[in-house]
Parts: sequence; C-alpha cells; structure tokens
Amino acid sequence: MTLLFAAGSATSELSDADLRAGLVEALDRLGPRQRVLAVPPDSTRRYSRAGELTNMVWQYYGERLLDVLPALGTHFAMTGEQLDEMFGDLPKSLVRIHRWRNDVLTLGEVPADYVADVTDGLWNRPWPAQLNQLVAQGGHDLILSLGQVVPHEVIGMANYNKNLFVGTGGVAGINESHYISALWGIERILGQADNPLRRILNRAEELFCRDLPLVYVQTVVAARGGAGNAAAAGNRPSAPAQRYDDVAGNGSHAAAADEPVVRGMFIGDDPECFDRAAKLALEVNFQYVDEPVQKMVAYLEPGEFHSTWLGNKSVYRTRMAIADGGELIVLAPAVKTFGEDPEIDRLIRKYGYRTSPEVKQLVDENIDLENNLSAAAHLIHGSSEGRFRITYCPGGLARDEIEGVGYQFGDLAANTQRYRPQPIADGWHTTADGERYYFVGRPALGLWAHRSRLPP
Repeated sequence: MTLLFAAGSATSELSDADLRAGLVEALDRLGPRQRVLAVPPDSTRRYSRAGELTNMVWQYYGERLLDVLPALGTHFAMTGEQLDEMFGDLPKSLVRIHRWRNDVLTLGEVPADYVADVTDGLWNRPWPAQLNQLVAQGGHDLILSLGQVVPHEVIGMANYNKNLFVGTGGVAGINESHYISALWGIERILGQADNPLRRILNRAEELFCRDLPLVYVQTVVAARGGAGNAAAAGNRPSAPAQRYDDVAGNGSHAAAADEPVVRGMFIGDDPECFDRAAKLALEVNFQYVDEPVQKMVAYLEPGEFHSTWLGNKSVYRTRMAIADGGELIVLAPAVKTFGEDPEIDRLIRKYGYRTSPEVKQLVDENIDLENNLSAAAHLIHGSSEGRFRITYCPGGLARDEIEGVGYQFGDLAANTQRYRPQPIADGWHTTADGERYYFVGRPALGLWAHRSRLPP
C-alpha cells in the first residue's frame, strides 16, 4: 500500500500547474495502465477541482481512459452544461450515468456484530456493501476516485471510500449508511474523520475491494480569506476566527477574498492518503465563531444548489454555530425542489423536516419511510431539533410548499437586498439599521461552530 503524492499545508495555494505536476508524478509512479475508470463527484462538488483533475487524467491517458462515472449518489444526472462547466473539453462520450436504484451489485455484507459494536448498538443489521457494476466488474486496471475531503454531515469527513460506497452505491447501502449516521447524531459526527460509519465503510473496503485497482486523488479546498482555525490535535479550535465587521452596512469587503483555493492534494491507495487530507481539512475548513450566532445568513449559489437535499448544507454546516432561539436565513435563488429523486422529494413533502424522535417514530409507523431511510436521515439532518428557526427564501418554491415541510418562508428579494450575499466576505456584518448577523457564502466549503456546541 502506497502514498503516491502528498502536498499542502494550511497556507498553501496549489495552482493548476501544481495539481497537474502532482497528478502526473503519481500516475507515472503507478506505471502503464490500459483500461482506466475515473470516478469524480458531480457538479455539486465543483469547488473540489476534481473536474479539472479528471480532465488532466484524460489528457494523460488519452484513449486509455475508457469511462468517467460521476459519483451521483442519489442526485440527478448532470446536464450537458454542467458537464462542460465541470470537466471542460472532456469528451461527453466518456461519461456514464450512475443509477442508484438499478446499476449496482452487492459485493457482500459487513457483519451485524461489527456494525452493532461500532454503533454502540444503535444499528444491529449487517451493512450491504454496494458499488456500481462498472466499478465492481468493469474490467479496469485502474480506478481513480477523485474528490474533496471536507467536513460532512453523514460521514464526518467527505470522500475516500464514501465516494464509491455512497457516490456509486445502491438503495440499501445509501439508505442504511445515512440513517446510521443520523441515529449517531449529526453534531457527534460533523468534522470527525473517525466515526462509526467510516469504520463500517473501511471494513467493507477491506473485505470486498482488495482486488479492485483503487487509487484515491483527494484535494483539500478552502476560501483564500477564510483559513480555518481548528487545532488538529483533539478536533478543537485553537483561536477565534477572523472577524469582518461591516458597521456601515456598505458591503465593502470583496468576495474575491474568499475565492476557494486548493490547500492540499493527496494521492494514494492506502488510509494514510485520507488521514493526511482529513487532518489538513480540519485545519482549514473548521471555522470557530467567538459567540453563538443569533442571526445566521447562508447563501446558496445558483449553479451549485437547486434542491433542499443539496442546499441543506446551509443547515448542517452552520448548526453548531447558531444560538438556541436563533435564526438561520437561507438565501436560495435556484432552489426549486426538495429531493434529488422523485420518491425522496415526495417523502420530504409528505413528512417534512422534524426532530429525531419524531422521524424515528415515523419510520416505525410508515413503510414508505422505512424503505427510504436516506430520506428519513435527511429529514432529521434538515431539522434544527427545535433549537433555532430556519427561514428558507427559495427562488422556485411557494410559501405553502416551504411551510408544508416545517420551515418558515422568507421573501428572496427582500432578504437578498437586506443581507447582500455579494460582494461581502464570510463573517460578522451589520445592516444599515443595526441588525448584526453572520454571513456564510459557501456553506459546502466548511464547518462553523461555537465551543458550546462541540461534542465532549
């Protein structure tokens, strides 16, 4: 097992040339390959730089790159415009669509006793390890899994084998993985590289993927002006985050200050690749707020977020910073639906975002929700557990739809004018009439927390 390439630090800014040189070095070390599969994320992770890296893989291998399988998970297939934006001039004829309800194989099961042990008895069933057939039986001599390691609501730190078992997984594996995580508790798992679900996925890889030629290409990305401040040791912040006070309310801080940059890239086929990336992500993606936030405002970029299934990263990533009794306002100009899957969309509309005990009871009482545990997990994750209000300001959903799932409805135009998502930087701001709020422009790039909400 080998770490093929590693570069980066909390202050690094890796250029395209740096990424290309590192990728070429790693691929050269692997030696000649004839049948290559690339598994990047979809356009909802475009800041990962995996799109550019996939294009570089194509330039390196040429016709030996046979397939590109975006790890859609439960998401909609990418449009032609999204493919162009993500992968540049990569031939669309190489792109395959992952259909999570039909295109998978079950490789085996992680034993129930192991699952029960790592979850402290919260889940007592075997976990099905599922992969897209192209990954499991495509006959490739190299499978490159590309993506970004960043704090994540389901797996603690995104990417590594989650890109495969969830990104190219099937109904049972995705449903149960999400629900296991929800039962464990979102605030116990966010930002934690070692957690019950990660251990289950690691065991599945050990048991069932030994013969697959897997290599992971993982980036760590952060805002240039917003390097994190969590101490790597102990998963705890070391100092308050930088503040951006806009007392006059004139929005004088340029958005360019927060443009995402690549802080690190780690390529290899062993756990060290992920471990090193996760440690760096903890440093640069964890933002500590110096007081609980009474008014949090999150902006969902139109090119990235069109559903609450995706857009609720605004809830997940900021929840540990928000004060009890506070409010989260979500400015969501392109959000026009709830789920990325028609059945999940129906379930969200039917049951709404509710507290953990309510959702667990609904799962016990309703077969449609029991059969779609990832939807149940999403309902839990998208709730504030009654701690704070969530006001959604969507561009494509009506008031009755938003209120029907348990959120407050906010007028997009009025709230956009008041809180100005551009061109201000992340951090503290004050409106012209004196209301103080904390702004997050790219919730998918980090994790925000106050010490009082951190797990013991």
